[in-house]
Amino acid sequence: MNKQPKYRQVADALRREIDTGDYPPGSRLPSESELSLRFEASRNTVRSGLNMLVSEGLISSSQGLGYEVRKHEVFELNASRFENLTFPQTGDAYNTDVTNAGRRPTQTFRVEVTPASKYVAERLKVTSSSTTVLRFCHRFVDDVPWSTQATYYPDWLVKEAPRLAEPGDVAEGTTRYLAGVGIEQIGYFDEISARMPTPDEARLLDIGAGVPVLLWTRTGYSEDRPIRCTITTFRGDLNRMNYEIGTLTAREDAPQ
Repeated sequence: MNKQPKYRQVADALRREIDTGDYPPGSRLPSESELSLRFEASRNTVRSGLNMLVSEGLISSSQGLGYEVRKHEVFELNASRFENLTFPQTGDAYNTDVTNAGRRPTQTFRVEVTPASKYVAERLKVTSSSTTVLRFCHRFVDDVPWSTQATYYPDWLVKEAPRLAEPGDVAEGTTRYLAGVGIEQIGYFDEISARMPTPDEARLLDIGAGVPVLLWTRTGYSEDRPIRCTITTFRGDLNRMNYEIGTLTAREDAPQ
Protein backbone atom coordinates (compact mmCIF):
# COMPACT_ATOMS: atom_id res chain seq x y z
CA MET A 1 0.00 0.00 0.00
CA ASN A 2 1.38 3.43 -0.96
CA LYS A 3 1.56 5.54 2.21
CA GLN A 4 2.63 8.69 0.36
CA PRO A 5 0.10 11.55 0.45
CA LYS A 6 -2.04 11.57 -2.68
CA TYR A 7 -0.56 14.81 -4.03
CA ARG A 8 2.93 13.30 -3.81
CA GLN A 9 1.72 10.24 -5.70
CA VAL A 10 0.45 12.57 -8.44
CA ALA A 11 3.78 14.43 -8.55
CA ASP A 12 5.85 11.21 -8.55
CA ALA A 13 3.84 9.67 -11.39
CA LEU A 14 4.04 12.76 -13.58
CA ARG A 15 7.73 13.24 -12.79
CA ARG A 16 8.47 9.69 -13.98
CA GLU A 17 6.53 10.30 -17.18
CA ILE A 18 8.44 13.54 -17.82
CA ASP A 19 11.76 11.75 -17.17
CA THR A 20 10.90 8.90 -19.57
CA GLY A 21 9.79 11.30 -22.31
CA ASP A 22 6.07 10.57 -22.21
CA TYR A 23 5.73 14.33 -21.84
CA PRO A 24 8.69 15.84 -23.75
CA PRO A 25 9.99 19.40 -23.25
CA GLY A 26 7.49 21.97 -24.46
CA SER A 27 4.49 19.63 -24.27
CA ARG A 28 1.40 20.40 -22.23
CA LEU A 29 0.21 18.19 -19.39
CA PRO A 30 -3.42 17.10 -19.20
CA SER A 31 -5.78 19.55 -17.52
CA GLU A 32 -6.41 19.47 -13.78
CA SER A 33 -9.85 17.98 -14.47
CA GLU A 34 -8.36 15.18 -16.58
CA LEU A 35 -5.71 14.46 -13.96
CA SER A 36 -8.38 14.44 -11.24
CA LEU A 37 -10.21 11.68 -13.07
CA ARG A 38 -7.03 9.74 -13.75
CA PHE A 39 -5.78 9.80 -10.16
CA GLU A 40 -9.21 9.74 -8.54
CA ALA A 41 -8.28 12.84 -6.56
CA SER A 42 -9.72 16.30 -5.98
CA ARG A 43 -8.52 19.20 -8.14
CA ASN A 44 -6.89 20.77 -5.07
CA THR A 45 -4.90 17.57 -4.52
CA VAL A 46 -3.85 17.47 -8.18
CA ARG A 47 -2.94 21.15 -8.05
CA SER A 48 -0.72 20.53 -5.01
CA GLY A 49 1.09 17.77 -6.91
CA LEU A 50 1.55 19.99 -9.94
CA ASN A 51 2.85 22.80 -7.74
CA MET A 52 5.55 20.44 -6.47
CA LEU A 53 6.77 19.99 -10.03
CA VAL A 54 6.62 23.76 -10.60
CA SER A 55 8.80 24.32 -7.50
CA GLU A 56 11.29 21.76 -8.83
CA GLY A 57 11.53 23.64 -12.12
CA LEU A 58 10.19 20.72 -14.18
CA ILE A 59 7.01 22.41 -15.39
CA SER A 60 5.67 25.94 -15.67
CA SER A 61 2.14 27.22 -15.35
CA SER A 62 0.41 29.97 -17.30
CA GLN A 63 -2.94 31.53 -16.48
CA GLY A 64 -5.52 29.96 -18.77
CA LEU A 65 -2.95 27.79 -20.56
CA GLY A 66 -2.39 25.02 -18.04
CA TYR A 67 0.94 23.35 -17.32
CA GLU A 68 3.86 22.89 -19.73
CA VAL A 69 7.02 20.83 -19.42
CA ARG A 70 9.94 23.25 -19.31
CA LYS A 71 12.44 23.18 -22.15
CA HIS A 72 16.03 22.52 -21.10
CA GLU A 73 18.24 23.11 -24.12
CA VAL A 74 21.46 23.36 -22.14
CA PHE A 75 24.36 25.53 -23.32
CA GLU A 76 27.77 24.19 -22.35
CA LEU A 77 30.46 26.77 -21.59
CA ASN A 78 34.14 25.84 -21.58
CA ALA A 79 35.33 28.16 -18.82
CA SER A 80 39.00 27.30 -19.43
CA ARG A 81 38.88 28.78 -22.93
CA PHE A 82 36.56 31.67 -22.17
CA GLU A 83 38.57 34.90 -22.75
CA ASN A 84 41.74 32.91 -23.48
CA LEU A 85 43.51 34.86 -26.21
CA THR A 86 45.46 31.82 -27.43
CA PHE A 87 42.23 30.47 -28.95
CA PRO A 88 40.86 32.10 -32.11
CA GLN A 89 37.95 34.48 -31.58
CA THR A 90 35.67 36.47 -33.83
CA GLY A 91 34.76 39.31 -31.49
CA ASP A 92 34.31 38.77 -27.77
CA ALA A 93 34.31 35.37 -26.06
CA TYR A 94 30.54 35.21 -25.60
CA ASN A 95 29.76 35.79 -29.28
CA THR A 96 32.49 33.37 -30.34
CA ASP A 97 31.42 30.52 -28.06
CA VAL A 98 27.70 30.83 -28.80
CA THR A 99 28.25 31.12 -32.56
CA ASN A 100 30.65 28.15 -32.59
CA ALA A 101 27.95 26.09 -30.86
CA GLY A 102 25.60 26.79 -33.76
CA ARG A 103 23.43 29.07 -31.65
CA ARG A 104 22.53 32.76 -32.07
CA PRO A 105 23.91 35.34 -29.60
CA THR A 106 22.25 38.69 -28.83
CA GLN A 107 22.79 41.09 -25.95
CA THR A 108 21.87 44.44 -24.49
CA PHE A 109 24.54 46.56 -22.92
CA ARG A 110 25.12 49.49 -20.57
CA VAL A 111 28.05 51.27 -18.92
CA GLU A 112 27.91 53.22 -15.68
CA VAL A 113 30.16 54.62 -12.97
CA THR A 114 29.31 53.05 -9.62
CA PRO A 115 30.80 52.63 -6.14
CA ALA A 116 32.40 49.26 -5.50
CA SER A 117 30.46 46.94 -3.22
CA LYS A 118 32.36 45.26 -0.40
CA TYR A 119 32.39 42.02 -2.43
CA VAL A 120 33.90 43.72 -5.50
CA ALA A 121 36.30 45.93 -3.50
CA GLU A 122 37.82 42.91 -1.76
CA ARG A 123 38.58 41.28 -5.11
CA LEU A 124 39.92 44.40 -6.79
CA LYS A 125 41.93 45.34 -3.68
CA VAL A 126 40.48 48.84 -3.57
CA THR A 127 38.72 50.67 -0.78
CA SER A 128 35.04 49.97 -0.31
CA SER A 129 32.81 52.41 -2.22
CA SER A 130 35.71 53.57 -4.40
CA THR A 131 34.79 54.42 -7.98
CA THR A 132 34.55 51.62 -10.55
CA VAL A 133 33.29 51.44 -14.11
CA LEU A 134 30.61 48.79 -14.54
CA ARG A 135 30.07 47.20 -17.94
CA PHE A 136 26.80 45.25 -17.77
CA CYS A 137 25.55 42.80 -20.41
CA HIS A 138 22.17 41.06 -20.56
CA ARG A 139 22.80 38.08 -22.81
CA PHE A 140 20.58 35.76 -24.79
CA VAL A 141 21.06 32.49 -26.69
CA ASP A 142 18.49 32.00 -29.47
CA ASP A 143 16.40 34.80 -27.90
CA VAL A 144 16.22 32.93 -24.56
CA PRO A 145 17.70 34.80 -21.55
CA TRP A 146 21.04 33.14 -20.81
CA SER A 147 22.98 35.27 -18.36
CA THR A 148 23.81 38.67 -17.01
CA GLN A 149 27.44 39.71 -16.80
CA ALA A 150 28.63 42.58 -14.60
CA THR A 151 32.31 43.50 -14.97
CA TYR A 152 33.85 46.07 -12.64
CA TYR A 153 37.06 47.91 -13.51
CA PRO A 154 39.00 50.01 -10.98
CA ASP A 155 39.30 53.74 -11.63
CA TRP A 156 43.09 53.62 -12.10
CA LEU A 157 42.71 51.13 -14.96
CA VAL A 158 40.05 53.15 -16.76
CA LYS A 159 42.44 56.10 -16.89
CA GLU A 160 44.94 53.90 -18.74
CA ALA A 161 42.31 52.20 -20.94
CA PRO A 162 39.62 54.86 -21.55
CA ARG A 163 37.53 52.77 -23.98
CA LEU A 164 36.32 50.81 -20.95
CA ALA A 165 34.18 53.80 -19.97
CA GLU A 166 32.69 54.38 -23.43
CA PRO A 167 29.00 53.46 -23.77
CA GLY A 168 29.43 51.18 -26.78
CA ASP A 169 30.59 47.59 -26.80
CA VAL A 170 34.28 46.77 -27.29
CA ALA A 171 34.06 44.70 -30.47
CA GLU A 172 37.24 42.68 -29.95
CA GLY A 173 36.46 41.99 -26.29
CA THR A 174 37.82 43.91 -23.31
CA THR A 175 40.49 41.32 -22.45
CA ARG A 176 41.95 41.59 -25.95
CA TYR A 177 41.63 45.39 -25.87
CA LEU A 178 43.53 45.62 -22.57
CA ALA A 179 46.28 43.37 -23.92
CA GLY A 180 46.54 45.70 -26.90
CA VAL A 181 47.27 48.69 -24.64
CA GLY A 182 49.87 46.78 -22.66
CA ILE A 183 47.72 45.56 -19.75
CA GLU A 184 47.76 41.81 -20.13
CA GLN A 185 45.64 39.52 -18.03
CA ILE A 186 48.06 36.75 -17.12
CA GLY A 187 45.81 34.82 -14.76
CA TYR A 188 42.41 34.66 -13.15
CA PHE A 189 40.76 33.27 -10.03
CA ASP A 190 37.29 31.73 -10.35
CA GLU A 191 34.62 31.32 -7.68
CA ILE A 192 31.42 29.34 -8.39
CA SER A 193 28.33 29.15 -6.23
CA ALA A 194 24.58 28.63 -6.54
CA ARG A 195 21.53 30.12 -4.84
CA MET A 196 17.93 31.02 -5.57
CA PRO A 197 17.50 34.17 -7.71
CA THR A 198 16.62 37.60 -6.46
CA PRO A 199 13.37 39.05 -7.87
CA ASP A 200 15.40 41.21 -10.28
CA GLU A 201 17.44 38.22 -11.49
CA ALA A 202 14.28 36.16 -11.95
CA ARG A 203 12.82 38.95 -14.09
CA LEU A 204 15.90 39.49 -16.26
CA LEU A 205 16.52 35.79 -16.82
CA ASP A 206 12.85 34.75 -17.04
CA ILE A 207 13.36 32.17 -14.31
CA GLY A 208 10.42 30.11 -13.11
CA ALA A 209 9.79 28.92 -9.57
CA GLY A 210 12.27 26.39 -8.22
CA VAL A 211 15.11 27.24 -10.63
CA PRO A 212 18.41 28.41 -9.06
CA VAL A 213 21.06 30.68 -10.52
CA LEU A 214 24.70 29.78 -11.01
CA LEU A 215 27.08 32.56 -9.97
CA TRP A 216 30.53 32.70 -11.55
CA THR A 217 32.93 35.33 -10.26
CA ARG A 218 36.18 35.69 -12.21
CA THR A 219 38.85 38.07 -10.93
CA GLY A 220 41.48 38.82 -13.58
CA TYR A 221 45.07 39.75 -12.73
CA SER A 222 47.90 41.50 -14.50
CA GLU A 223 51.44 40.81 -13.37
CA ASP A 224 51.15 42.94 -10.23
CA ARG A 225 47.47 43.52 -9.34
CA PRO A 226 43.80 42.75 -10.06
CA ILE A 227 42.40 44.48 -13.13
CA ARG A 228 38.74 43.45 -13.14
CA CYS A 229 36.04 41.51 -11.33
CA THR A 230 33.37 39.84 -13.49
CA ILE A 231 30.21 38.41 -11.93
CA THR A 232 28.19 36.27 -14.34
CA THR A 233 24.75 35.07 -13.31
CA PHE A 234 23.43 32.10 -15.28
CA ARG A 235 20.07 30.38 -15.39
CA GLY A 236 20.79 27.18 -13.53
CA ASP A 237 18.53 25.04 -15.72
CA LEU A 238 20.01 26.07 -19.08
CA ASN A 239 23.75 26.13 -18.46
CA ARG A 240 26.61 23.79 -17.72
CA MET A 241 30.26 24.76 -17.21
CA ASN A 242 33.39 22.69 -17.73
CA TYR A 243 37.13 23.19 -17.32
CA GLU A 244 40.10 21.59 -19.07
CA ILE A 245 43.08 21.09 -16.74
CA GLY A 246 46.23 19.21 -17.70
CA THR A 247 46.78 16.92 -20.69
CA LEU A 248 43.58 15.35 -21.93
CA THR A 249 44.71 13.27 -24.90
CA ALA A 250 43.19 10.16 -23.31
CA ARG A 251 39.81 11.88 -23.21
CA GLU A 252 40.09 13.19 -26.77
CA ASP A 253 41.21 9.84 -28.19
CA ALA A 254 38.76 7.71 -26.24
CA PRO A 255 36.25 5.73 -28.35
CA GLN A 256 32.84 7.37 -28.58
